[in-house]
Amino acid sequence: MNTIAPRPVDAVIAALREFLGDRLSTAQAVREQHARGEDQTPPTLPDAVAFVESTEEVSRILTLCHHHEVPVVAFGAGTSLEGHVNPVRRGISLDLSRMTRVLEVNAEDMDCLIEPGVTRQQLNDFLRDQGMFFPVDPGSVCTIGGMCATRASGTNAVRYGTIRENVLGLEVVLADGRVIQTGGRARKGANGYDLTRLFIGSEGTLGVITRIRLRLHGIPEAMSAAVCQFPDLAAAVNTTIVTMQSGIPVARIELLDADQMEACIRYSKLEGFRNTPTLFLEFHGTAAAVAEQAEAVQAIAADFGGEGFTWATDTETRNRLWQARHDAYWAGMALKPGFRGITTDVCVPISKLADAILGAKQDAIEAGFTTCIVGHVGDGNFHQIILFDPNDPQGLDKAWELDRKIVARGLALGGTCSGEHGVGIGKREFLEVEHGAEALAVMRSVKAALDPKGILNPGKMFRN
Repeated sequence: MNTIAPRPVDAVIAALREFLGDRLSTAQAVREQHARGEDQTPPTLPDAVAFVESTEEVSRILTLCHHHEVPVVAFGAGTSLEGHVNPVRRGISLDLSRMTRVLEVNAEDMDCLIEPGVTRQQLNDFLRDQGMFFPVDPGSVCTIGGMCATRASGTNAVRYGTIRENVLGLEVVLADGRVIQTGGRARKGANGYDLTRLFIGSEGTLGVITRIRLRLHGIPEAMSAAVCQFPDLAAAVNTTIVTMQSGIPVARIELLDADQMEACIRYSKLEGFRNTPTLFLEFHGTAAAVAEQAEAVQAIAADFGGEGFTWATDTETRNRLWQARHDAYWAGMALKPGFRGITTDVCVPISKLADAILGAKQDAIEAGFTTCIVGHVGDGNFHQIILFDPNDPQGLDKAWELDRKIVARGLALGGTCSGEHGVGIGKREFLEVEHGAEALAVMRSVKAALDPKGILNPGKMFRN
């Protein structure tokens, strides 16, 4: 009589059920929720989802999975755009969203220690009464652990830096269950390898982040939001370039092209704006400094035909404007009902921004696609939502072809295929082109050293 040999993952699931109880799920609906993020990769159901609540549990699970050679994919909020959380080889989806404690806040030193499931919004709500905030703002409700894993950035990066500049240290569980600490509370150090930066942006392929020490910032005395509309895309981009080259310390400078503005006007009910390229800006500092910065940018914008430069210091108006900007992705996706979209993430030197954005828009027009451009243009980063008809058998392939063309131009201009979304599945084909075969071999050797059995988020960064 033939018998089917038990799978290694079945032994893992049985062991996990013993100590996790109902926090280990094999339910179809739960597995479907963990099958992919907000991307267009075909979903893959994990064999089970483990909802963890401590570093000790993460360590125990990884020790077990390492022994049985079962894949593990860390999962936060599931908002990634490059297939990071898709468990392409099944296994265990390790859900860290219940690890939401703020463990300590050191107001005098302006740092804090948190668990990875804390979101930016939750942390800032916690910090507000203490006069501090965490500035890295990707524009979606994502966990800070996920932000570290993907080396996230966002609207405030032009002034406050990316997640990389705002993490002082990490606690990481390695593939075999060992727990290590990296970095510390000191603002600088010159000892040993910089393991903190190694894990920032590693996308869960080298270890699972379980604690994060963050640099905090004081809430500015004054903030002012401004909006200015332009006759064409080139005028808006050139205003950005001159503003940055002039050294004006803007906190945020965001570009929306005409198609994105049309989408936002419809989706966010923005009244009083036209479907023309638009800059959203924000200034932080003293009241006098904020006014001076806004006036300087207004003068630059006027030289390029900018009109309707309006700015507001009241919180309600600023929040309304920035909520519309944060909803830009969903607005773009809703512009053509029934269509789906993929998103580019090119970042180039600021002097090459006009060539990159104008060229990308022209590429889309020539290819017959409607696209929405939104960019953190103060640091040369822009996203282009390429909308395609899912009923067209060639629609997705043609969209990816356009994406490759846009990335190729960005790389030729000295830029990168991903300014903040990471590599995952969607950008891995560009890694060797951007970094070279030898650099890629070094990356593979680091992966092999820390995860010799290849259980951590396999299929990401590299195909094998």
